Amino acid sequence: MIYCRRMIITYHGGQCFKASFGDTTIAFSPASKSSKNFNAPKFGADVALVSVKHPDFNGTENASHGTRQPFVIDGPGEYEIGDVTVQGFGTRAIYDGKPCWNTIYQVQLEGINMLFLGALSDPEIDPKILGELGDIDILFLPIGGGEMLEVPQASKLAVKLEASIIIPMQYDEKTLTAFLKEEGTNNGKPQDKLTIKKKDIAAMEGEIVVLSDK
Repeated sequence: MIYCRRMIITYHGGQCFKASFGDTTIAFSPASKSSKNFNAPKFGADVALVSVKHPDFNGTENASHGTRQPFVIDGPGEYEIGDVTVQGFGTRAIYDGKPCWNTIYQVQLEGINMLFLGALSDPEIDPKILGELGDIDILFLPIGGGEMLEVPQASKLAVKLEASIIIPMQYDEKTLTAFLKEEGTNNGKPQDKLTIKKKDIAAMEGEIVVLSDK
């Protein structure tokens, strides 16, 4: 089967991404209006994923637009919504100074396998989870340090997961610079969006794509 249509991914700050493929749109961890750290995005989506039940990541109301209401997923499990297949894996984490549950999401759409790590605190992912992931096309990787992965941890995990494309998230200029240095690349100029076909991904290996905050 030849995949000729394009997926378009844009970044909306924090951990929020919009991934669109044809008529299907997925919202990853949109911030809510009550978030003190990130601006709340506003776009319609068919599926909205919540990594941590915290205002920084659970603003699913912002993924509604007119009559378009998203199917909300906020925890582990297996889900099928139209052409979208989602598998969520629960991991213990710390966010905003409190122990919490973070959900790692594997999302498959039109042959593209995406892995969204959310607010991952521990780079040692359970081998049982790793065994479920298969070949990862696009990895959404937190690199901001603090309660989440430090740059060296994030870099080593990215190598271990062997993703074709790595998209950093929840970073500032300092941590992004450190991450790019750790990866040995100067290719860190932010792009407005990533437009990609499945057949293009097959030729990539650990390519870092930095997306600018909308």
